[in-house]
Amino acid sequence: MKSILFVCIENACRSQMAEAIAKNIFKNIEVNSAGLNISKKINPNTIKVMNEIGIDMKGQYPKILTKELVEKADLIVTMGCIKQCPLTPKQKTINWNLEDPSGKDLDFFRKTRDKIFQLLHELKGKYNIE
Repeated sequence: MKSILFVCIENACRSQMAEAIAKNIFKNIEVNSAGLNISKKINPNTIKVMNEIGIDMKGQYPKILTKELVEKADLIVTMGCIKQCPLTPKQKTINWNLEDPSGKDLDFFRKTRDKIFQLLHELKGKYNIE
């Protein structure tokens, strides 16, 4: 595996967390995230809860999902938006079905972050990602 793409609606919370954590865990693959209807900026609570665990999101920003990103990815992980995402081919897409923390309290952001962390470690084992 050479590339993973994380997708959510706004690319402001869940997929950004997944990108940041995956870049921290997976050293030998390219990691990207994108959204279907992107936000102007990453949700400040996303940055806050990632800083709490020592992961800096400097350099990350919301990106629109493109055909090129989809084609380049070996694996696509949707955060719960698979029904709204016509670009993601079924043969290389999995769905984590995570509720969007946007508009929720900081504790919900933490729970989402921790769930993503757990799912990424499971993904690492399943696909033997280094």
